[in-house]
Amino acid sequence: MSQFFNVGKIVNTHGIKGELKVLPLTDFPEERFAKGSKLVIDTEKQMIPVVVDSARFHKNMYVVQFHGFGNINEVEQYKGTMLKVSAEYQTELSDGEFYFHQVVGCDVITDEGEELGTVKEILTPGANDVWVVKMKNGKELLIPYIEEVILHVDITNKKVTVHLMEGLI
Repeated sequence: MSQFFNVGKIVNTHGIKGELKVLPLTDFPEERFAKGSKLVIDTEKQMIPVVVDSARFHKNMYVVQFHGFGNINEVEQYKGTMLKVSAEYQTELSDGEFYFHQVVGCDVITDEGEELGTVKEILTPGANDVWVVKMKNGKELLIPYIEEVILHVDITNKKVTVHLMEGLI
């Protein structure tokens, strides 16, 4: 069975012509919501394949229309569901780029060899992403995704090397 990854959360309908408001959960929203993009609506009971007919960015959300859905009554049931992409449709990334799901679960060590914990999630609050590290003592450490802090990401061995700048802990 194919693996699926979240690309957005359907938060509401938009208008009466079957458009949906989608909160993007992807680094590549322009690509994911492009006309012709193949996605899946995960209702937790079933996976419904859909094809994007149109999408536009509006108030920090994407307003998306799927092929074959032209009425609010056909899409209202999908409010609150996740929009996913199949692993086979993920784009090949260049060196030094990675998907969130590849980083979550990686062990985090300092450039001095100290084991800090594991990447629990990635937040995207604005200027730069923030990696949430679950430390061995149970606390969470927020690490900004900037060159001075994230020194090396080794997806193959699930290890991230960081430099702890003053004030991070």
